[in-house]
Amino acid sequence: MKVGVAQIDVALADLEGNVAKHLELIARARDEGCRLLVFPELSLAGYRIGHGGYRLGIGLDHPALARLAAAAGGIDVVVGFVEASFGAQFFNAAALLRAGEVRFVHRKLNLANYGDMEEGKYFAPGRYVEPFELEEGFTAAILLCSDLWNPALVHLVALHGATLLLAPTASSLDRGTQDFSKPSRWDLFLRFYATIYGLPVLFANRIGVEEPHEFWGGSRIVDAAGNMLAKAGGEETLLTAELSYDAVRKARYELPTVRDSNLDLIHREVERLYRRVGVPERFRES
Repeated sequence: MKVGVAQIDVALADLEGNVAKHLELIARARDEGCRLLVFPELSLAGYRIGHGGYRLGIGLDHPALARLAAAAGGIDVVVGFVEASFGAQFFNAAALLRAGEVRFVHRKLNLANYGDMEEGKYFAPGRYVEPFELEEGFTAAILLCSDLWNPALVHLVALHGATLLLAPTASSLDRGTQDFSKPSRWDLFLRFYATIYGLPVLFANRIGVEEPHEFWGGSRIVDAAGNMLAKAGGEETLLTAELSYDAVRKARYELPTVRDSNLDLIHREVERLYRRVGVPERFRES
């Protein structure tokens, strides 16, 4: 399956301008034979939405999503947006579009609320990990940016049957702390996840500046053995690569992390942890 990652700059609060850029990249990906295209986190809205960010919220029936879904045609396209959803809540969300429809939505689970990031002030957290089937035989899961900094979530999507991990991201260099090591840390654990689970990864990071955030790009496509198939620098680009489902089978046969995960043990120990530390019931239900 030929896949694509769209590394783009995103204009904050400019829905029409961002839609136009998406349409251009979707057309290019279709021309190049891609069956799947992934855009960065919040690719339709921008990242630093602030207190007025609720105005950027759109529902799943919004014309912008309908337009992009129609343009997607028979390929799968993942876009990021502020979702105005049930209960008048707002989510940092990513939608899978295909053939004129919104086929799937992932709502960010692990909201980044540290350093210069304040997602917990504006978004409600998602509650579920749910892979979905692609037409080419792969089963994909979306985890948004800091979702991947929680290894338990990657473990869960692998146990749920995901054979492809989509990672839309808005990772920036932390100017406040002068911690510029994020690119090397992302490289380390993306290759680790791919290798340990036999799980190809499409990492779609953005570029550009939204003070104090400087988004560094570095998008990449990693195969099931942890090999880098394609990697971007700091410019707008469309990355493409071929992924093999048979390579996933081979990787999981040789390193059976998913097969040997021992769900009974994990379930028992999680229940024991609940009893030990007294996790509130509301968290247990979610």
